[in-house]
Amino acid sequence: MKAYELHPKEGFDALTLVEKPQPPLGEFDVRVRVRATALNYRDLVMVKGAHKRKSPVIPVSDGAGEVIEAGPKVTRHKLGDRVAAAFFPTWVDGELSDAHHALSLGSGQNGMLAQQVVLHESAWVRVPAHLSYEEAATLPCAGVTAYNALFEAVHLRAGDTVLVQGTGGVSIFGLQLAKAAGARVVLTSSSAEKRERALAMGADHVIDYKADLKWGDSARIWTQGRGVDIAIDVGGPGTFDQSVASLRYGGTMSILGVLTGTKGEVNTYGVFHKALRIAGIYVGSVTMFESFARAVDATKLKPIVDRTFSFDEAKLAYAYLASGAHFGKVVITVD
Repeated sequence: MKAYELHPKEGFDALTLVEKPQPPLGEFDVRVRVRATALNYRDLVMVKGAHKRKSPVIPVSDGAGEVIEAGPKVTRHKLGDRVAAAFFPTWVDGELSDAHHALSLGSGQNGMLAQQVVLHESAWVRVPAHLSYEEAATLPCAGVTAYNALFEAVHLRAGDTVLVQGTGGVSIFGLQLAKAAGARVVLTSSSAEKRERALAMGADHVIDYKADLKWGDSARIWTQGRGVDIAIDVGGPGTFDQSVASLRYGGTMSILGVLTGTKGEVNTYGVFHKALRIAGIYVGSVTMFESFARAVDATKLKPIVDRTFSFDEAKLAYAYLASGAHFGKVVITVD
């Protein structure tokens, strides 16, 4: 089969197209013919650090395809099922652990940027029938993360107000899920075009965070001074204080991103002064993915795919994601 591996090279040249033998199939395993994969910011981080790797790895955590072979003891799936793999394939339920973390796709073990992937039957989740493979491929990381940030770590209610930052995968899923649940959404973006698209998708208020450096205060003012109920923070230390400023007393920040890094000075006064809850979000379990898939099916939510690249154009897909021009998800089809 064809696959991409991360080799110890600089930049996107680390992405190396290789021929590999088909992975073996265990008695509880499912073999999937991958049809599409979706990129996340994490994939850019993985490429950047590829020169430090001690051994090659197939990158990308997100992908969807069809079951083409199942081990003799498999009961959860059958030939022809349309499925996507969980980001943490061994984290079925309960708490995340070092063991589950060590086996994340595209890092701890081979990921989805290959023609075939074999995983234990419990790692695969059936995807809603109304989604294409390209759309289904966007669900495992960004989709589950947004679902966890709104409905697992927090309990979003109709009438709540949610703040999302930017127009990347998690934020756009957050916008869609919040609106489907009857919430109001404030979205930040420095692009006038992207702000207009967000309004067309149902965002209730948009803010240019570059023109308005106190965008957290502005979001709170828009709520007539009450503050937002949930802030989905994808930036990290660079956005933390303004997320705090946007929140109501007793509100929750679901923090999950590192777009401004992982370390930096933050003002903790607002956290205890406003009795805020800070919920760390790292994707989610297989059970959360299944719940999210049911929500997508029930609401007929359609993921936003900004642009699709062919398998041979994988490096171009990475470069496009790195440019920040995307609105929603960047997808690579697998032929």
